[in-house]
Amino acid sequence: MRIRRTQGEIWFDRCNVAVLSLACLLMIIPLLNVLASSLSSTDAMIHAEVRLWPVDMNFDNYRTVLGNAKFWHAFGISLFIVTVGTFINLAMTVLTAYPLSKSYLRGRKVVLIGVLFTMIFQPPMIPTYLVVKQFGLINSVWAMIIPLALSAFNLLIGITFFRSLPEPLFEAARVDGVGEFTILFRIVIPLSMPIMVTLLLFYAVGNWNNYYTALLYINNAALHPLQLYLYYVIAQFNMNEAMSKVIETTMDVSPQGLQMATIIVATVPILIVYPFLQKHFIRGAMIGSIKE
Repeated sequence: MRIRRTQGEIWFDRCNVAVLSLACLLMIIPLLNVLASSLSSTDAMIHAEVRLWPVDMNFDNYRTVLGNAKFWHAFGISLFIVTVGTFINLAMTVLTAYPLSKSYLRGRKVVLIGVLFTMIFQPPMIPTYLVVKQFGLINSVWAMIIPLALSAFNLLIGITFFRSLPEPLFEAARVDGVGEFTILFRIVIPLSMPIMVTLLLFYAVGNWNNYYTALLYINNAALHPLQLYLYYVIAQFNMNEAMSKVIETTMDVSPQGLQMATIIVATVPILIVYPFLQKHFIRGAMIGSIKE
């Protein structure tokens, strides 16, 4: 049965489509300019001829970036942080959110108030740095993982989702003699795959894009993740330090082109992974936001 829509609803939808299309266009234009700049010749970049389409197609910038040992070392550091850090994030979130979702847990309200407090009042930078230094994590890859092991926002999403799971199912399992850890790993987690994928995506993207903790705690250039490497390439314009490979005289490369190519290469992994997780991401975010 087709529901008839009023003229107001039709025009409202049309306005939404127009506004959202304009917003998407405004976000895509800078990305197209970066991509076009990375594929354009040095002469076109110097004369500011590049807009949304490459001028004098040139792949030397990508050959130089992909042949740079420092780039791949930083990429490996970021990959380690995303893999290990996301696993720790998920483990901490699930092991904390599941018990806090139970209304009968003693001291639950006190812990939740503490979680909300950390969301409202962020810890100052200097005390946080001193704590990390006290634990001996300065100039360690773990300084980019341990301080970010648990997100209060993601924890609340997990708690909200776990509340929506049917409690009689867990009670029946307990009657059969099943322990809490078995319930968690055999029942709760399999039923929670949408929210698990959502949290995985949140944490993985956050770990991949994070450079602030590395900027604070890492002084050794050998431990710089990809985003901090990218920061030095772009913000400080230090191409001599960033590019360890000697560029051949026959290559048509420019500092701006190398910057743009590095940005594209650093962005591609997230763009490749996201479409495969989008369905679970939307479903998990919706369930975690509306269930009580």
